[in-house]
Amino acid sequence: MTSVTEQIIQHTIAVLVDNEPGVLARVVGLFSGRGYNIESLTVAETRRGRHLSRITIVTSGTPMIIEQIKAQLGRLIPVHQVSDLTLDGAYVEREVALVKVNGVGEKRVESLRIADIFRARAVDSTNESFVFEIVGTSNKIDAFVDLMKPLGLVDISRTGVVAISRGTSSLDGDD
Repeated sequence: MTSVTEQIIQHTIAVLVDNEPGVLARVVGLFSGRGYNIESLTVAETRRGRHLSRITIVTSGTPMIIEQIKAQLGRLIPVHQVSDLTLDGAYVEREVALVKVNGVGEKRVESLRIADIFRARAVDSTNESFVFEIVGTSNKIDAFVDLMKPLGLVDISRTGVVAISRGTSSLDGDD
């Protein structure tokens, strides 16, 4: 029987790091070296003048494992701050996906109807296919993909989750 503290829960962790070669490899190495899974990973420079990048990691684990991950990330030399957005309060998360669907006739019309419901945008079209761009939570994108499968889903490209806390505070304390 699994107790509440042993439940595996998904967490979104934001990490502010120096933007320099090898930083991402160190962060990923920390996860792979300890057998932790990364479900989503995005990284980009956020403060050009300060040479800082933000890494957003979605991972799962027991509360103890998540605490270990955060502590180990905090000990890496190029890391300035680690924030567990899942625990720190309200946050906004989004993902972008490009979804290619083949279809003609009624399947083509139905894929356009579903795209409209999900507010997906056709960014490319041929006589036999569409490429839709969809923005939203991972769950929204999963639901869209599931509905497109029987209509002729061909390919998917996803960015991974980006997330930011709500309110006036920032990850690096620059309010």
